Amino acid sequence: MPEMFFTVRWPDGSAQRCYSPSLVVEEYLEPGVSYPVDDFVERSCAALREGSERVRAKYGFACGNALGAIEDIRARAAALGDSTPGEVLVEGFQR
Repeated sequence: MPEMFFTVRWPDGSAQRCYSPSLVVEEYLEPGVSYPVDDFVERSCAALREGSERVRAKYGFACGNALGAIEDIRARAAALGDSTPGEVLVEGFQR
């Protein structure tokens, strides 16, 4: 399966490099586009769950790295709380 990474910039200015086990992220996110935090979390987690299910379909088990990336993204969003409004910028994809 072709894996990829996507880099995002959170509203607090911090960057995060996220792993995806498939290119499905390209169907959910677009480089150079900013998403409200909740929308970004929803889109990226949906993409990573789908990527993990593609791994399951091919190899018989879910992708632990994708599930870990979901946890990391949710934790980053939760750490922002309501005190840091803004959007998450998708800086780019790396294949």
